Amino acid sequence: MNHDDPSGSGPHRDPPGGEADGNEAAQEARSRRTLTDISSRTWEHPADRAALHGLRAIPVFDEVLRKLFGFFGEKPIRLAFQANSVQVSERQFRRIHDIYSEVLRTLDAPEHYPLFVSQTPMVNAGAYGMDHPFVLVNSGTVHLLDDDELRYVLAHEVGHIMSGHVLYRTMLVILIQLAERGFPIVGLAARGVLVALLEWYRKSELSADRAGLLGVQDPRVVYRAMLKMAGGGKPDEMNVTAFLEQAEAYRESDDVADSVFKVLNLLGTTHPFYVLRVSEIRSWIESGAYDRVLRGEYVRRADPETPYADDLGEAASAYRQDAKEFMDDLASAARKMRDSIFENLRGGGGRPGAGW
Repeated sequence: MNHDDPSGSGPHRDPPGGEADGNEAAQEARSRRTLTDISSRTWEHPADRAALHGLRAIPVFDEVLRKLFGFFGEKPIRLAFQANSVQVSERQFRRIHDIYSEVLRTLDAPEHYPLFVSQTPMVNAGAYGMDHPFVLVNSGTVHLLDDDELRYVLAHEVGHIMSGHVLYRTMLVILIQLAERGFPIVGLAARGVLVALLEWYRKSELSADRAGLLGVQDPRVVYRAMLKMAGGGKPDEMNVTAFLEQAEAYRESDDVADSVFKVLNLLGTTHPFYVLRVSEIRSWIESGAYDRVLRGEYVRRADPETPYADDLGEAASAYRQDAKEFMDDLASAARKMRDSIFENLRGGGGRPGAGW
């Protein structure tokens, strides 16, 4: 496969020819490989895995988040996210339902996670929850993207769920909302946790991008979707090849990605730049990992976990940064936040208003 070709064509695509069956969508669905029993470790970026391992390895951090989650309650949080949306089904948004069902089959998802569409012009989607994860996609995303591009976005969100990201992503959204409203438990220590969560959150996007690619199995679709989401323009106004050339600027030096992430830390943004994400997904394709997965060479769910030290080593190699130092800072911030939360809860720090 010539990965420098922005068309992204490869051996997994059936060659044209033979009798046309008149159903292009059905042909595309048949050409996608079902990745039976695939483990999320297959697509997880080393920097994401190292950071998430670190989060889960700090008992006080999980304790803080679950304490907060319990303070509000899972059901109220779930309903708050879903309150202004419509659940997708065979009777509601049938086209989206069919695309989503294909994504779940392709990634061999262990269950059917509920999907909702919200009337919001902002182009975005998210996976949320704790014990009962779900996907929420904005109507602006549905209107902007074609079927294949929407398939990529939905596979991206399913990737987040299968990677176990949803608890931390949900709590990050809540903590940001609390911080913006000056809620008493969100002080300087909590802001340190926010920065640490943002650092991981952006790297988790790189993992989910790979899951999105595996869900649609056409790099061209991923590039088009990212181009549309970055620029918001119409197809006849934009050029994928020019966008890929723009992304090459992020691959001129080995440490540029780390530098960009550090700037994003200061800006407080949740997502890495789309051109950076394009650069990262192209690097993954060019490494041969994508083609190996389509050949069936991927990690199964029953396979043993890789040692944590391996993830740290890969993350350090990927971004030339000291992952251990990052985790030490995170642990310190988590302990301070725990003390702040428990002190406020003991003192009756008050519940948030209805508009959190």
